[in-house]
Amino acid sequence: MSDRTVLITGAARGLGAVVARRFHDAGYKVALADIAIEPAQALARELSHDGSTACAFKIDVTFKADFEAARDALLERWGSIDALVNNAGASKVIPVMEITPEQFDQAIDVNLRSVLFGCQVLGQYFADRGTGRIVNIASLAGQNGGSATGAHYAAAKGGAITLTKVFARDLAPYGVTVNAISPGPLDLPIVHESVPADKLQKVIAGIPVGKLGSATYVADVAVLLASADAYFANGACWDVNGGLFMR
Repeated sequence: MSDRTVLITGAARGLGAVVARRFHDAGYKVALADIAIEPAQALARELSHDGSTACAFKIDVTFKADFEAARDALLERWGSIDALVNNAGASKVIPVMEITPEQFDQAIDVNLRSVLFGCQVLGQYFADRGTGRIVNIASLAGQNGGSATGAHYAAAKGGAITLTKVFARDLAPYGVTVNAISPGPLDLPIVHESVPADKLQKVIAGIPVGKLGSATYVADVAVLLASADAYFANGACWDVNGGLFMR
């Protein structure tokens, strides 16, 4: 095991859980942060039965104070933090003309405010320390307006990409890098459970490579961007979308 530590939000399930596993495999001490604390704790125990290399914290990413509490608890437990992965997110398909103010606010809170607060709290800690890595999980929807997700989700993820650039510029002089990853449709259980089979086949048919993306590969990109020698990757949006969006 290395002496590097990572905090991952939305780590209890889905892509977040895959990211947590890959960081742990890479030798990191992993803190799984999620509002769903029980599955996060279960995964932490699976990764480290004695809690020496994995632990879980309950966090509501819509509150800045929760990030501060997680930071302080993690510093007390392991003494330092080297990387943050802002992965927490939520989406629901709703026609754009039917999105209510409440639904829009919720999408912004979970998918965008969380990035702001995470980058503020951990970004300041990293800047004071003189080194750190932040990886924001964005989405193809934030680049092309989305097709299988709601407009409120797409708008929030587009904002996350912009915040990535702003924090990357402002934190770079302090040894901190901030990058985003924008996955396209991934081969995850939640995708197969939530999308009807006939619709999913149409989605796959529209992907140039002809298949859903690998969540493990996205996690590997996160590990790469969080590495100590990734200092020259900054303010970038790494596209992993099978060719659905090219630039």
